[in-house]
Amino acid sequence: MTPTPHRLLLARHGLTEWALTGRHTGRTDIPLLPKGRQRARLLGQRLHRPPWDDLPHAQIRTSPLLRARQTCDQAGFGDRATDWDLLVEVDYGDYEGLTTDQIHQQRPDWQLWRDGTPGGETLAEISDRADAVVAWSRAAATDVLVFAHAHFLRAVAARWLGNDVSFAARLELSPASLSVLGWEHGQPTLAHWNDNSHTEGS
Repeated sequence: MTPTPHRLLLARHGLTEWALTGRHTGRTDIPLLPKGRQRARLLGQRLHRPPWDDLPHAQIRTSPLLRARQTCDQAGFGDRATDWDLLVEVDYGDYEGLTTDQIHQQRPDWQLWRDGTPGGETLAEISDRADAVVAWSRAAATDVLVFAHAHFLRAVAARWLGNDVSFAARLELSPASLSVLGWEHGQPTLAHWNDNSHTEGS
């Protein structure tokens, strides 16, 4: 019997002040808000219950940026997780800290997944990083769980599916959400996407 391919679980970090106000947060290292820590704990509680049952055999990695590492810690996986620089958020260059509305005042038709950012990471560089994460996860002997950031995780999902990184524009990802990249009939799939039902009412 052919073994079931392993899955890649994506956990986006919890809410921060900049996420709350819509500011592009790339490499700026800011902490979670109290609500962000609370929702990270709810995410952890979900992963410690069936069907996940603490993911006892999973490999776990986290972006070293504070908001991702805090989410990992609050979710109860901090002692099992390895920091991995490859998981940091997209470098927004000159647009770091700006909202989309502020950017549109300079460039009315700007779109990240088509235009990239001046002084920041190119789409090709983002795609290459995402490819490296996908390759690592597919080579793993177990399921893998990563704690990281919205835009970069969207890029990982696009590349998992074999799409150009620009497909990430069509993938919404909320703070403290859980997504699962899986397989069906040998084809990579979005098995579960942007699920934050564990935060409802919090």
